[in-house]
Amino acid sequence: MTTPQISGRQGADWWRGAVIYQIYPRSFMDTNGDGIGDLAGVIDKLDYIASLNVDAIWLSPFFTSPMKDFGYDVSDYRGVDPMFGTLDDFDRLVEAAHARGLKVTIDQVLSHSSDQHPWFQESRASRDNPKADWYVWADARPDGSPPTNWQAIFGGSAWQWDTRRCQYYLHNFLIEQPDLNFRNPQVVEAILEEVRFWLERGVDGFRLDAINFCTHGELKDNPPRTEIAEGFIGVRPDNPYGFQQHIHDKTQPENLRFLERLRALLDEYPGTTSIGEVGDDDSLGVMAEYSRGGNRLHMCYSFDLLSERHEPDFLQGILAEMESRIEDGWPCWALGNHDITRLASRWNAAGDAARLRLFMAFLLTQRGSVCLYQGEELGLTEASLAFDQLVDPAGITFWPAYKGRDGCRTPHPWAADARHGGFSSASPWLPVPDEHLALAVDVQDADPDSLLNAYRAFLGFRRALPPLVKGEVHYHPVRDEVMRFERRHQGERLLVALNFSAEQRRLPAPRDAEPLASAPALVNGRWASGQLTLPAFGIAIARCPDEEDATWDV
Repeated sequence: MTTPQISGRQGADWWRGAVIYQIYPRSFMDTNGDGIGDLAGVIDKLDYIASLNVDAIWLSPFFTSPMKDFGYDVSDYRGVDPMFGTLDDFDRLVEAAHARGLKVTIDQVLSHSSDQHPWFQESRASRDNPKADWYVWADARPDGSPPTNWQAIFGGSAWQWDTRRCQYYLHNFLIEQPDLNFRNPQVVEAILEEVRFWLERGVDGFRLDAINFCTHGELKDNPPRTEIAEGFIGVRPDNPYGFQQHIHDKTQPENLRFLERLRALLDEYPGTTSIGEVGDDDSLGVMAEYSRGGNRLHMCYSFDLLSERHEPDFLQGILAEMESRIEDGWPCWALGNHDITRLASRWNAAGDAARLRLFMAFLLTQRGSVCLYQGEELGLTEASLAFDQLVDPAGITFWPAYKGRDGCRTPHPWAADARHGGFSSASPWLPVPDEHLALAVDVQDADPDSLLNAYRAFLGFRRALPPLVKGEVHYHPVRDEVMRFERRHQGERLLVALNFSAEQRRLPAPRDAEPLASAPALVNGRWASGQLTLPAFGIAIARCPDEEDATWDV
């Protein structure tokens, strides 16, 4: 299934303002009774996904893999791991998604492969074979220690000794995830061909894992960090990775040349897109640099909104800084994913429907595209797992200070009264928490006031408003914990106000602000006689004449 699928890509810029639903296939739906979700399960639930009024899906890795990092260690870039199905299943998924108006984006893990990949098996065999330079190899220091002090994100040195070559190889993640050498033109060509394989199968875009890790710098020691703060997966005071300034081991200027090659390939397939994941000390700067100019990535997202902080001044500061730096680029935002504590727990909103609706509106009214992680529409909380239930290598390594990523990866609950929440007929790879059953899809489907139905209503409402999808943004100072901003597009001006306070707020507002008749009931602010009244955690959106004197700064 090749070229016929490409014709389904309508609208070259569909990705601008798109809402992309992230599916973690292992935990979405199991159809063959082995306790692990599969591609057939995704197909089975496409009607549910379409009902959310999202624009696309993002599939976390389903490629052939030893599963040391649950698919982010790829041993065959063109294969579907048997636990998920077959290439025919994938082709059926693309066809079925397109039939429902959903684009399909997939993960691409380009900076590193599995140590079981045939490329690495050949590379490690000797220093003079055809793929000897396809990975990052270096000699030991005179005392036998690693070439540099670089640390791996999952703990320990980023260098692993290999007795076949009597050299070290670089791995920024697990020992079983050796880094490819993007300074070798043959590697770049081979990786681009692996990407082309999926383009030819009708894929509409790629989420690019850890994309700023593709190139390394000079083999010099990183300097120490003066202040240790969380900035990427597991980067905490208990992880030595956070003790360094990562100057030489990632985010190198040479990476831009690879991104330009990748973009040129995507441009051969009109209507395709790319989303780069960035983890860096200056992640906003890297997001801007990687998506500016129209010849690199289409958009990037970072971990800046994925911390525990959620005060309106802090959040608006991140968004405003991005606007000041991105120029003609386009951002992508997320409040959760498969690596981060669930939003409802991280932002202290478990069971608080009003706050969860506010956070939803906050994400979906910003300038940029959106990645929405499965289960956020249900308000799922972080699962609390015992040590003997963990499978994530990061959680096992850093327990108990860091409990890893398993708590946000537990199975999607479909039916409250069904075994294992309707996810599987067998014991699942991670348990379904009892507290998730009350939040199951069938329970929320039947409740018109549920968070699930709030997401459906707001996403449908947003889709019909071009200023919220593609418009420019202008922020006004946060006032009394109320975030205020404007979205403008082709002469249409919308005012947005979000109350992050647990108390009602009244603020002056333009007299000609006009509430939107199409707004769902959760948009509950009242505009009247030059005043805006917002209930606790309230949401307000109004249309206003696009005139200089229709000021919001009153």
